[in-house]
Amino acid sequence: LFLRPEQSPVFALPYSRARQALDELDASNERKFQRDMKVAQQLRRQAAKLNNIGINSGSDLLTVKTKQLNQRAEKLEEAANPAHREKSAGAIKLANRGTHAKVLITLDDAAVETPDGTLLFRTGKRHICQGDRIVLLGRNGVGKSRFVTLIRNAIIEPDTVRNVKVTPSTVLGYSDQALSGISGDDTPLALVSRRYDVGEQRARSLLAGAGVVIEMQEKKIGALSGGQKARLMMLALRLANPNFYLLDEPTNHLDIDGQEALEAELLAHQASCVLASHDRSFIRAIGNRFWLIDKRRLTEVEDPEDFFRSVAEGAG
Repeated sequence: LFLRPEQSPVFALPYSRARQALDELDASNERKFQRDMKVAQQLRRQAAKLNNIGINSGSDLLTVKTKQLNQRAEKLEEAANPAHREKSAGAIKLANRGTHAKVLITLDDAAVETPDGTLLFRTGKRHICQGDRIVLLGRNGVGKSRFVTLIRNAIIEPDTVRNVKVTPSTVLGYSDQALSGISGDDTPLALVSRRYDVGEQRARSLLAGAGVVIEMQEKKIGALSGGQKARLMMLALRLANPNFYLLDEPTNHLDIDGQEALEAELLAHQASCVLASHDRSFIRAIGNRFWLIDKRRLTEVEDPEDFFRSVAEGAG
């Protein structure tokens, strides 16, 4: 008997052979999980393509087909269970293996709460996979930023957030509305050269390329304009070389050129991300999955258009 939280397998074998049988069972379960998640991703990609065609052509049949594909994907994701992984002080093997994992984050009905513990909503069972660009939709105050914070905490401090599992190799790129990732008392030159271990000339070149002119590179970050701070934050994200982005209102301080550059960066690298934004053109350009927070529930929707219409009608 091997005691585990989810299920305790029993093998009528000597320990060494039972251990081998357990490893084989785990490997088989992991292969099935990865297969199921790959199929779910393929279904969602097909649904996204059909949805775009349906919107452009006004085809009700394609809209129905899109919903059917997404429902099939959702059933697969709900039934999928990753193989058990033993906790270890040094997860080197798991980290190396996780580099190629299709599933980056698993949410198992996690609770999203206010700082004082008031429940905002529960996630249900959901998976965030490589290549997903998930846009959070919802009116102000429903918990979009708190959800972003929940995922961030789960990545930074693994196993401290209940019902959220993160692939060990996930490298986070994070930007919030306040651009808290860059200190106002630091200088752009010091920040880039120290944090990312690049020489002064290279740092100056990178900063200039990001729109921070030479005469501003040794001034306090607090003296930069909102747009310059945002571009500096985007540069910091790129230098961190993340494989998963959490972006809370990333376009707030960016000009049109900056927004287009961010869009191009995310699309060109097929970046995996979860983002919250009020910028409709950015949402339409970036998102390939859409999670709506409404009435204390998180649900997946085909596209953001119904939500946009409901907001417009509410404001009218």
